Amino acid sequence: MLIAQLANFVGPTSGGMKTALEALARGYVEAGHDRLLVAPGPYDAVTSTDLGDVVQLRAPRVGGGYRLILEPWRVTDVLTRYRPTSLEVSDKFTMLPVSRWARRQGIGTVLFSHERLDEYMPTYTGMDTTSKVSTALLNRMLVRSFDQVLVTSDYARHEFEPLAATVGCPIAQVPLGVDLDFFPPSLGHRDDTLRLVHVGRLSREKSPDLAVATAVELHRRGFDVRMDVYGDGPHRAEIEALATGAPVFFHGHVADRHRIGRALREADVALSVCPRETFGLAVLEALASGTPVVTADRGGARELIDPMCGAWAPAHPAALADAVIDVAERPVVATRRAARERAEQFPWARTIEEMLELHESLARETTPTYLVARSRQRQAARRTRRYA
Repeated sequence: MLIAQLANFVGPTSGGMKTALEALARGYVEAGHDRLLVAPGPYDAVTSTDLGDVVQLRAPRVGGGYRLILEPWRVTDVLTRYRPTSLEVSDKFTMLPVSRWARRQGIGTVLFSHERLDEYMPTYTGMDTTSKVSTALLNRMLVRSFDQVLVTSDYARHEFEPLAATVGCPIAQVPLGVDLDFFPPSLGHRDDTLRLVHVGRLSREKSPDLAVATAVELHRRGFDVRMDVYGDGPHRAEIEALATGAPVFFHGHVADRHRIGRALREADVALSVCPRETFGLAVLEALASGTPVVTADRGGARELIDPMCGAWAPAHPAALADAVIDVAERPVVATRRAARERAEQFPWARTIEEMLELHESLARETTPTYLVARSRQRQAARRTRRYA
């Protein structure tokens, strides 16, 4: 198979989506398949890598450092050249014309749902009722345009379940994974300071302000606390202002993944508190490092936490601070062992196996038009030889 991954809103400093794309690509290639990545960039380029070709299409910036491919016909031109057997699409907005093109070409499509539109659109528009109507219409269009919708959690599935029953598009649920070798566990640090860590993009939809406000609340209560924040984004300045006077240290974007791993291992508690997260790769990376996690009481990240490896609370600084205190007072060795054991339930190998089953199913159910044309040419050639 040749699996084409199509992604927008991804770049050199992207977090979870970039990690997922690379992990899946490595799994596909190691299983003997080919992979193509089409993504936006500052200029057109084609790069051959160990994980297959990467086609970068020139795309403008749209805010927050992201780039967005606004010419879907350029994507179909690339796909026409490469002739993939299936498409894995990580964008709900601009790739709809590509999905319709793929259907005409007999190529199976998977929509990778990385966010819940019914949760995010009210955050941006401030119009709850209007946003719900808009997202319902858009989601109906999405499930009609793709052969398969892929979600990573029960929380993400809830957005599509009513439509799946009426429109008929199947919903597949496949949790993501974590590199257990890259994030080995440790016993943390050995002083009396309560060390917190947050890893993620500093943009409103990820709720980094809530994580920082939790650390500020603990400081206000008199705890000896230190928080390290790894990540950058459009709201960094206002989040830094929120932390004024508190022991919160902002390190910006850190490209060195080994440094991130050390920061996770040395923390007592990781904060990943976004109530709208559909999964939470940062949660799994912290757990794999042996670090318990405190998260919000709703969202996909909540599903990754059990009572032994962390805690959850309403998305409010005071409640989350109480949860941090509860986790910090538990026996360290047992809690960190439980965190690692929870992460071990989510190896990338399982994710890749289930994703390959999904792509193979699509390949069986669809036949690309170029294969049909090739078959007809062969039949014609056989008839010519027979009667020559």
